[in-house]
Amino acid sequence: MQTIHFTHNEAAARAVAERYVTPPLAYVHSYGCQQNVSDGEHLKGVLLDIGYGLCNSPEDADLILFNTCAVREHAEQRVFGNVGALKRLKEQKPELIIGLCGCMVQQPRILDKLRASYPFVDLAFGTNAIDQLPELLLEKWRSGGKRLLKAPVARENIVEEIPVHRESPFRGWLPIMYGCDNFCTYCIVPYVRGHERSRSPQDVLDEFRGLVASGCKEITLLGQNVNSYGKGLAEPIDFAGLLELLCAEPGDYHIRFMTSHPKDASKRLIDVIAAQPKICRHLHLPVQSGSDRILAQMNRHYTVGQYLDLIDYARQKIPGVTFSSDIIVGFPGETEEDFAATLALIQKVRYAQLFTFIYSKRSGTRAAELPDPTPRSEKTARMTRLLKAQDEIAFGIAASLVGGVYPALIEGRGRQEGTLSARLDNNFLVEFAPGTAQVGQMVQLAITGARGTMLQGRLADG
Repeated sequence: MQTIHFTHNEAAARAVAERYVTPPLAYVHSYGCQQNVSDGEHLKGVLLDIGYGLCNSPEDADLILFNTCAVREHAEQRVFGNVGALKRLKEQKPELIIGLCGCMVQQPRILDKLRASYPFVDLAFGTNAIDQLPELLLEKWRSGGKRLLKAPVARENIVEEIPVHRESPFRGWLPIMYGCDNFCTYCIVPYVRGHERSRSPQDVLDEFRGLVASGCKEITLLGQNVNSYGKGLAEPIDFAGLLELLCAEPGDYHIRFMTSHPKDASKRLIDVIAAQPKICRHLHLPVQSGSDRILAQMNRHYTVGQYLDLIDYARQKIPGVTFSSDIIVGFPGETEEDFAATLALIQKVRYAQLFTFIYSKRSGTRAAELPDPTPRSEKTARMTRLLKAQDEIAFGIAASLVGGVYPALIEGRGRQEGTLSARLDNNFLVEFAPGTAQVGQMVQLAITGARGTMLQGRLADG
């Protein structure tokens, strides 16, 4: 694998300056996962690099760019609904450029739909072409307005030093790898993000140092499967080793990461988390189902027993650790017995948070070909039961935190008037009266109460 470096496109910058009397404005909206949010920050950085400004409203924009998600059908429907709503705006502003990029656009059927039904969309490009956006704009202008709906391109190389416009001065996304090699039968990600490619540890470290130097308090390492980090690199390093490398850097920060595949989460990784106080005591470990039969059909490569062994080891080694997970309800062929096994699993693990989804059929995946006899009404009823059980568990965990004092990062305003919201090391949110505390600060909070999963607290020294 080759690493290449982003180069400022002077020709595109000149074209922007020549076409617009004042700097044009771009509206960039990202759907989906944190990796997409990070990609969106790089799209904004690339546009700023050639002379665009940014705006918060499509009506004010000269360029509208939707950075799309393909994980669930609902996400695609939202995108097409929002794109369709732009038709009238395009009629009012013929020079407006409308573009789609990201995971959806990696699917040929999406490009076909754009060509047939959305003639006012000007640009479309996939997940591997963020750095090529200036050249696409230049090509469009030089062609006299030709539509550029680019077929997906597989790229083996990783592009470093792409400009980035970070949305937060105190929280930073840091991709450490791209793609996925797992091919879970329900998942479209390997087809739209490509195979696994790890950034070099030095490139990750350089960006990490820049975040710390800028005052970033929370740095989240990103990858479709961070536990696979290091495969294919010349340097013998794994994800646990990368964490040790980063934690050796001085500074006032803490580290989160996502997402971890259970089959690659090692006891060594847990030992490193336990030994490094800069790593948050929260582990997102998606299990998807509590049934070994369903896990095998999902191609997950672990059993419930192996998963629980990992959970038990983490609890032994990391005092106060909390867990979150993803659960798919109604995978094709899921029986009541399979679902009961999932309910039993969440009672054993006692997750602080669950991200739950009714199975969404994805064309091109193996699961899309499986018989799916369970009616939607039954899947919905199962989801209701799952959420009820999880609420009881999460409410109990929240209540158990009352009376303790915990470090927290202040993220913004609380729901209650006159409060701020902060996130604990264990990922719970707390509302509290701010006193002199400000957004972006690390503080110690004494927990005084709980309403559901929302904690109430006060500054520990106040």
